[in-house]
Amino acid sequence: MRIFPAIDLKNGRCVRLYQGDFAQETVVNPDPIAQATAFSEQGATYLHIVDLDGALEGKPINLDVIRAMKKAAGLPVQVGGGIRTMKQITFYLEDAGIDRVIIGSAALENPDLVRDAVKLYGDKIAVGIDAKNGFVATSGWLDVSATDYLTFAKEVEKSGVQTIIFTDIAKDGTLEGPNLEQLQALQKAVSVDIIASGGVSNKQDLVQLSELGLYGAICGKALYNGNISMAEITEVENLAD
Repeated sequence: MRIFPAIDLKNGRCVRLYQGDFAQETVVNPDPIAQATAFSEQGATYLHIVDLDGALEGKPINLDVIRAMKKAAGLPVQVGGGIRTMKQITFYLEDAGIDRVIIGSAALENPDLVRDAVKLYGDKIAVGIDAKNGFVATSGWLDVSATDYLTFAKEVEKSGVQTIIFTDIAKDGTLEGPNLEQLQALQKAVSVDIIASGGVSNKQDLVQLSELGLYGAICGKALYNGNISMAEITEVENLAD
């Protein structure tokens, strides 16, 4: 299982939110380039970057800093947050050298964009499914749709997407452990690669996710507060091999 250290960007700084609430923000590093470099030096193999400003605005906001982070870290990077047009996707993948983009709100609102992007870029396109009480949330998690996450995942799979990043919003930033039940149901419902996000609190959580047979997991708050180390992440990655 591949484990992705998470860097969430807001106002040019690395932050963590509690349950996706922008009013409950903690700055974990004012310098995102230094943070990306630190994760690389500590043994990370891939970075997960979210443009929170972009998610709110509906367009990428932190383009320049993300490109600088990618260059400084020298690692593969996946990016989400406010990616809603083919022009934005093309910029990230072709101009900024990003390795994978994550389409979130736009995947629900504009499924044609996902299909067209997959035709052009294949497995460089992932879809982020963020669920609140089992229903897909959009617009920086501010709006909740009437679409069930499993139903949506099956539609995403039909579009040709090979990777889904699933977040249980109630777990995000809480250190209460991932929603293993929802993840297991998702793993059974579709055959695409699943990356789990939200709630990871320690090494054992990562081991449990690995035992579900997931492709990957994202680790944020637990890394920043010292609950888990990059060395332990490497151990779990090797265990899965």
